[in-house]
Amino acid sequence: MDKKNIMVRDVPLDERPRERLMKYGAEQLSSSELLAIILRTGSTNESVLQLATKILSKFETLQSLYDVTIEELMMIKGVGKAKAIEIKAAIEFGKRIVKATPTEKETIRSPRDVFAYLGEDMRFLRQEHFVAILLDTKNHIIAKETISVGSLNASIVHPREVFKPAIKKSASAMIVAHNHPSGDPSPSREDIEITKRLYQAGEILGIDLLDHVIIGEDKYTSLKEKGLIG
Repeated sequence: MDKKNIMVRDVPLDERPRERLMKYGAEQLSSSELLAIILRTGSTNESVLQLATKILSKFETLQSLYDVTIEELMMIKGVGKAKAIEIKAAIEFGKRIVKATPTEKETIRSPRDVFAYLGEDMRFLRQEHFVAILLDTKNHIIAKETISVGSLNASIVHPREVFKPAIKKSASAMIVAHNHPSGDPSPSREDIEITKRLYQAGEILGIDLLDHVIIGEDKYTSLKEKGLIG
């Protein structure tokens, strides 16, 4: 038998991904085996396990899949539109589980809380996302609003757009945050200027801007802690 083209049906029953998951639990499976279960079938010349392994080998880390597009997946031989959609749906479902709203209102007490709330969702994004966390009088989270996507500048991050959802939802305060795709959360001059502008607008509107947190790959910077707010 040509080992290169071995199919799942040729693998002993107790070594197949589905059966191994049932017997040992999902946490015991490799990433390739988990992806193979999502894909369900391979391609003409590859088993589903071989295809799953090839897909993962195209990316340096699992985190690289976080923001992958359907078009990028379809560039991999053996991955058509249906399989690309299945993978993208599974990734999005995982994202939603991570950021699912808890039964109790979350409270923001520090920049570390902001990073815990947003970091998993934002640190691997390929474009800059500017978001506002809306808070009530006890710093409970009311909502998270995405204000803009793309390189930040004062014309895009305008106080009018930033504070519009806060006014609509009667927020008492807000914290803004954005990611640096480079992974380095050091604030730029533009970041500092935007923060000062928003802080001044918040004073006029009576909605406190408590902090601006910049999210990197595995760390963050708080402009409040750096003395750049207030």
